[in-house]
Amino acid sequence: MNTQSLRSTAAQANVDLLVRFQAVRAQTLALIEGLSDEDCVVQAMPDASPLKWHLAHTTWFFEVFVVEKFSTNFRPFDASFKVLFNSYYNGVGEKFPRSHRGFLTRPSLATVRQYRAVIDDQIAVLLSAKSGFDTSELEALVVLGINHEQQHQELMLADFKYLMSLHPLLPAYRAGWPLITTVLPQQRFLAFGSGLISIGYSGKNVKRYAEFSFDNEGPEHQVYLRAFELSNRPITYGDVLDFIDAGGYQQPEFWLAMGWDIVRLHGLNAPLYWQSHPSGGAPGWFNFTLRGLCPISLDVPVPHLSYFEADALARFSGARLPTESEWEHAALASKDQGKLIEQGNFLEDNLFHPTVARTAGANQSPSQLFGDVWEWTQSSYQAYPGYRSEDGAIGEYNGKFMCSQYVLRGGSCVTPRDHIRSSYRNFFPPAAQWQFSGARLARDLP
Repeated sequence: MNTQSLRSTAAQANVDLLVRFQAVRAQTLALIEGLSDEDCVVQAMPDASPLKWHLAHTTWFFEVFVVEKFSTNFRPFDASFKVLFNSYYNGVGEKFPRSHRGFLTRPSLATVRQYRAVIDDQIAVLLSAKSGFDTSELEALVVLGINHEQQHQELMLADFKYLMSLHPLLPAYRAGWPLITTVLPQQRFLAFGSGLISIGYSGKNVKRYAEFSFDNEGPEHQVYLRAFELSNRPITYGDVLDFIDAGGYQQPEFWLAMGWDIVRLHGLNAPLYWQSHPSGGAPGWFNFTLRGLCPISLDVPVPHLSYFEADALARFSGARLPTESEWEHAALASKDQGKLIEQGNFLEDNLFHPTVARTAGANQSPSQLFGDVWEWTQSSYQAYPGYRSEDGAIGEYNGKFMCSQYVLRGGSCVTPRDHIRSSYRNFFPPAAQWQFSGARLARDLP
C-alpha cells in the first residue's frame, strides 16, 4: 500500500471513529430525556453520582486526556472544571470529594450541556485534522474515552434508579409494564472438562475501535481448570424467593462472615429494591424498577445482588459461584459468541430490566451469559500474570483498584451491546448492590 493509500485509510478510520464518538455522546444525552434539572443534580449516596456530574465528568475525560494533549492552542472551557469533575486521577491534580458531588448546584445543567457541545466540536476538529500529531495515539485515547463514557451510561441508570427508589412516590424512569411474558428454561448444568485453557484479551490485532480492550483484560495467559459444570441460566427471582422462604437471611451457615455482619447490621431480609406487600391476605413481593414498582416475575434473572448474597444463594443451592476463568472458558466454548450476545438484553433494547432471552440459545451453551445481569464470580479482582498498567495518569484507570473487589462478567440490561466481550472484567466491592449484578451457579465435577 502506497503512502497516499495509507493516508486515505487513516482518514477514513477517523471519519468512522467520529461517527461512533458522536453516536455514543448522543446516547448519553438521550438517557436524560424527559428528566428535570432537579432529577440531574441530586446525589442519593456517596457511591452514586448525580446525572449532571456524569455528563460533565465524561466530557472532562475528553478535554483533559485528548483536547489538552493534542490542541495547539488549548484553553480550558472553565479552569475550575479540572478539579470539580476529576473522579480519581491523582496524576491530573486535585479532586472534589466524591461524597459531595451532590453539592455542585453550579455549574448549571445548561452550562454542562454547553461544555459537552464545545468539547465535542473540538474532538471533531482533531479527528478531521490531516497532520501535526500521532494519529494512532489520538485514536487510541478517543476510543478509550468512548468506552469510558459507555461505562458511565450504565452507571447513570444504576445511580438514578437508586435515587428514585428513595422517593416516596416511587416514580418510573420509563413507563410501561409488564415488559414481556418471561419463562426461562428449566435449570440444568452444562459440563466442561479439565485442561489448560487460554483466557484474557489476546491483543493480536491492532487496537482500532472495533478491537478495543481495557488494559486489565490482558495479557492473554493460560490457566488450568478442573472439570466443572455451569448452570444454563442465571439465578432468578424465584431462586431468591426459595431462599427467603427457607429462612436464608436468618441462617448464618450460608453466609461469609462479613456478609452475615451486614445482614445483621442492616436487618436484611431480601435483596435491594424488594418490598413485601399483603395481597389477598398473603404477603406478596414487589420490586422497584426503572419502570416503577412492579410484582416480581419468578423466571426473570434477578439483579442487585451483593457478592455476599450471590455466594449465600450458591451455598444454599449446594453449589458455588464460578471463577472468572470458568466463566470466560464457557463463553469461549461457544462456536459463535455473537449469537450468545444476541440472546441478552442490553441498553439498546430500552427495557432497563432483565427479562427473557431475545433469541433461543444452543442446548450446550449457557443462556443469557451476556446481558440482563452482570454475573458475580468468586475471583478477586487482581492483575493477570504479566500485567503492566499504562504510564501516566491514564494508568490509574484500572490498576489502582486491584484490591478488595470481586470480578463480574457478561454485562447487564443497561450495558451498551457493543461494549461487552468475553474478556471484559467488571469489578465492585462485595457489599455493592446498586449495580445490576446477578449470578450463575457452578459446581465441581469429580
